[in-house]
Amino acid sequence: MRGNGITPSQIPGPSTEGDGAQAILDAGGLHTYQLGLHAEYGPVVRFPLPGAGLAVSIADPVLLEATAKINKRPEKLFEFLAPLQESGNLQTLPADEHGPWRRVMLSVLAGRPSHEAHFAHFTALATDLADAWQARAASGPASGGGTTPHTPRNGPASGGGTTPHTPRNCTVTSQKDLSELSLRMICRYALGSGLTPEESARVVAAFEAVLTEHLGRLYQPDAPDTSDEAEEGLAYLRATVDRVLAAHRESTGRSDMIAALAESGASPARIRDSVLMAMLAAHHTTGVAISWVLYTLSQHPDAAARVAAELDEVLGDRAAPDYADLRRLTYLDRVLRETMRLYPPGPYGAREATEDITVGDYEIPAGTTIFYPFWAVHMNPRYWPDPHVFDPDRFTPEASAGRPRLAYIPFGIGPRSCEGAALAMVEAELVLAVLLKRFEFRLTPGRPVTPTERFVLWAANDIHLDITLRE
Repeated sequence: MRGNGITPSQIPGPSTEGDGAQAILDAGGLHTYQLGLHAEYGPVVRFPLPGAGLAVSIADPVLLEATAKINKRPEKLFEFLAPLQESGNLQTLPADEHGPWRRVMLSVLAGRPSHEAHFAHFTALATDLADAWQARAASGPASGGGTTPHTPRNGPASGGGTTPHTPRNCTVTSQKDLSELSLRMICRYALGSGLTPEESARVVAAFEAVLTEHLGRLYQPDAPDTSDEAEEGLAYLRATVDRVLAAHRESTGRSDMIAALAESGASPARIRDSVLMAMLAAHHTTGVAISWVLYTLSQHPDAAARVAAELDEVLGDRAAPDYADLRRLTYLDRVLRETMRLYPPGPYGAREATEDITVGDYEIPAGTTIFYPFWAVHMNPRYWPDPHVFDPDRFTPEASAGRPRLAYIPFGIGPRSCEGAALAMVEAELVLAVLLKRFEFRLTPGRPVTPTERFVLWAANDIHLDITLRE
């Protein structure tokens, strides 16, 4: 190793005995384990990581700059996604393959004209969900769907065309419903094909079955065998992708991800893999982020009232924004960003150093796993005073001006960051505007919310919210 710096073995950290799996389980997951490590040992920590050996975790945005151009992921850490792919793991493609693939994906997912062109479709899907929630609330006892109507806290409503026997609110399982909505959005936008609500629900369940088996094995080798459910889920996912591709071949004039990949010379297997990964990434990130916003606002009624007032001012009597309105919803944008600081959809990432690098006082050799603890970065008190406090005004232009660019990284950093970040923000702000214009949200009593690691920062047992029509 070059240089006279401190080696990874000399970086502060916990015991290196074992593979670290038990310590992660004892902490409640890798996301909470990282928070504890950096609170105890500082901004640079070495620790044993299952599948990676000795890893180095960096929670300081200035020190992260030294790693920002790394274009390699540790293959072992992403093996759990291999069953979903046929042409090679898209998460660990070599840089010379990944670059062209990423450019194609960005051309589809990151273009503002394309976002604007599809905005009416997004609005229709978001409105469908809001209508469904409202209908469930007014229809009496629900059957299935994860939504339970009940009467308002202050008793039956009167006036406004509502009888004393008609419930005005209900309980929704927000992560389930919003993940399914996000899945329908990405399919309509990028794949040129829609999914029915029933198909979306089955796809979400199938992904969960596959990830439970293969991601769970990374940290719990002795977990109950769910391989049969995973195989059944994988078969359904592949059949769904085949239907999407067949529908695309029969259509004409579409400009979407499938067409762009085909024009780039991608193989049929690479196209199928890209479709499946887009479906996985979209429903896990955008839907989860929206549900955390609704949860956070349920805990901060003053901020919720401020969002509602902004929506009333910008939208007037309209139930949904136009694309141009999003730029005027500045407080809603800050609420979304602050929530993703507190609950980043992906709580961590990883790279593999391709050459020796210097991080502060430390020399880190090529081949070392560099761990990105996004949640710990977002909780670094040096850059986020009172980091556990919800304060959307951290994201005013003035407050953001003096902050290092990597202090806020909900979509990752560098050449392996999320290709769909811009699209996710458009979708999230639209859905939030539609829902918050129509409903008020409160956390359902007796339904605690516990963040847990499920590829993204999920909530164990979902986020159950009571929704009430705004007057």
